[in-house]
Amino acid sequence: MTGTLAPSRPGVRTGFGRLVHAEWTKFRTVRGWVIAMVAVALVTVLLGLFSAQGSHSSCGSGPVETACPAVPVGPGGEAVNDHFFFVHRSLTGDGAITVRLTSLTGIITYPPPNHDEIVPGVVPWAKAGVIVKDGTRPGSAYAALVLTGRHGVRMQHDFTGDTAGRPGGASAASPRWLRLTRSGDTLTGYESPDGTHWTEVGTAHLAGLPATAQVGLLVTSPGDLTVKQGALGGSIEQSRFTQATGVFDHVEVRGDTSGAAWSHGEVGATGTQTDWEKYHRPAGVERSGGTFTVSGSGDIAPRGSGEGIRIENTLTGAFAGMILLVIVAVLFVTAEYRRGLIRTTLLAEPRRGRVLGAKAVVIGLVTFVTGLIAAVVAVPVCTHILRANGNYVLPVSWLTELRLTAGTAALLAVAAVFALALGALFRRGVAAVTAAVVVLVLPHVLATASVLPEGAAQWLLRLTPAAAFAIQQSIPAYPQVTGHYVPQDGYYPLPPWAGLAVFCGYAALALGLAVVRLRRRDA
Repeated sequence: MTGTLAPSRPGVRTGFGRLVHAEWTKFRTVRGWVIAMVAVALVTVLLGLFSAQGSHSSCGSGPVETACPAVPVGPGGEAVNDHFFFVHRSLTGDGAITVRLTSLTGIITYPPPNHDEIVPGVVPWAKAGVIVKDGTRPGSAYAALVLTGRHGVRMQHDFTGDTAGRPGGASAASPRWLRLTRSGDTLTGYESPDGTHWTEVGTAHLAGLPATAQVGLLVTSPGDLTVKQGALGGSIEQSRFTQATGVFDHVEVRGDTSGAAWSHGEVGATGTQTDWEKYHRPAGVERSGGTFTVSGSGDIAPRGSGEGIRIENTLTGAFAGMILLVIVAVLFVTAEYRRGLIRTTLLAEPRRGRVLGAKAVVIGLVTFVTGLIAAVVAVPVCTHILRANGNYVLPVSWLTELRLTAGTAALLAVAAVFALALGALFRRGVAAVTAAVVVLVLPHVLATASVLPEGAAQWLLRLTPAAAFAIQQSIPAYPQVTGHYVPQDGYYPLPPWAGLAVFCGYAALALGLAVVRLRRRDA
C-alpha cells in the first residue's frame, strides 16, 4: 500500500512570526507606548510602597509601646489560632486514648437581638474531645478527634485537615465514645455509640512527630459571629466571647505514660480574662473521681484574612496600573484606524484575523513581562516595609506567592488582550477604554467596597471579568472555621485559576468578535 504525503507548509509559522515581529517593531518604536508600559510598572510598585510606608502598627498599654506577641505558625507555614484548655499527660511511642463524652454545653455572651444577657448555648464549631500534640507550644503539630457544637464528630489535624464523622451531639442518655490511636507518625480516630462497636473517622500523618507527645482532653470555643446588613450596603460583623464545657469519663490511656500524672493548662493563653471568666467560670478542669469537667475558649484553626495584612495588599498599585494599561492596549489598535495605517497593514497581510492575533500576542507578552517584573519587586519589598513598621503580614507558602506574582502578571496580560479586542470592535479609543473599565474595574469596586448586598457581590465576581481578581487571593476559606467569607474581606467565590479562566473566556470571545468584524467590514 502506498500513500501520498501532503506537502508541509513551512511558511505558515514563519509568516505569523513575521507578523508578530512587525507588530513588536511598531510597539517599541512608539515612544509613548514604551513609556506608558514603564509607567505601569512604576505605578504598580510605587503605590504599593507608599501604602506600605504609611501603614504602622504597635502594641502596648497606654503610652508605652511594646513588642507585639508572636503569632503562632502551623506546620504548613500558615498563621494559626491555637488556643484551648488542655488536660494532658506524656505518651511515649505507640498508644491510644479513649474517652466517653456525655455532655457538651456552653454560654454565649450578649447575643442578638438585644445584646443584654448571657445565654446558654454552644457555637457551631465549639470542640471537645481528645488530642495528641507535639508538646504544648502553640502552633505545634497535632491530631484531634472532637465533637463539635453542630457539625458532629470531626477528625482534625495540623489546623487545616478536617474529616467529618457522624452528626449529632452528646448527652448522658446518648454519649459519644472517642478514641485516638498512635502508630508511629500515623494517628487514627474512631467513634462509637457504646464503647464496643467502633467506626473509623479518619487518619492523619504527622511527619516528624517526636517519640514522646502529649495526649489528653481538649475543649475550646470560638467567638459567636453574627453578620447584619449595613445601612449603606455591605455587612457589619460582630463576634462575642463564648465558652464551652465538656464532661468526660471512662478516660483510658494505653501505652507508655511512665507513670506521669495528669497536667492541665491553657494553650495559647493571652494572660487576660473576660468578666465571665473572672466572676463565673474560668477556663479549667474539675475532677471528681473518674469524671473530668473541662471548660475552655478559643479556637484551633488557621487565621482568617482579617487577622493580619494579606500579601496581596502589596499589589494594590496593580489596580491603577491596569487602568493605564487598558489605555495603551486600546491605542495599540485604534491609533492605526485613526491615522489610516490599518489599510496598509491589511494589504501586507490579507488574512485579517492573523493581524489581530499578532497584536494580541505582542501586547499580551509585553504586559506579562512588565507585570511580572513589577510584582516580583513589589511583593518582597512592600512586605519587608510592612513588617518593619510593626504590621503582621499573614505568611503564605512560596507556591502561593509564586501564584500571586505570576497570576497578577497574567491578569494584566489578559486585561491588555481584552482591551485590545474592544478597541478593534469599537474602533474608537474613548468608547473602548470606557467599556473595559466598566466591565472590569467597576464590578470589582462595587463588590469589594461594601456597597452591594453580599449575594449580588458574589455573583458579580462569578459572572463578570472581575472574577479574575480571585488569582490574588492568598488566604483560603476553610468550611470548618468560623468566618465571614466575602469579597470585601479578600475572599472570592471562585478558586483563583477558575476566576482567571472566566476572564480568559471573555477575552477570547471579544477577540473572536473583533476578528469577525475585521473580516466583514472595510478597514
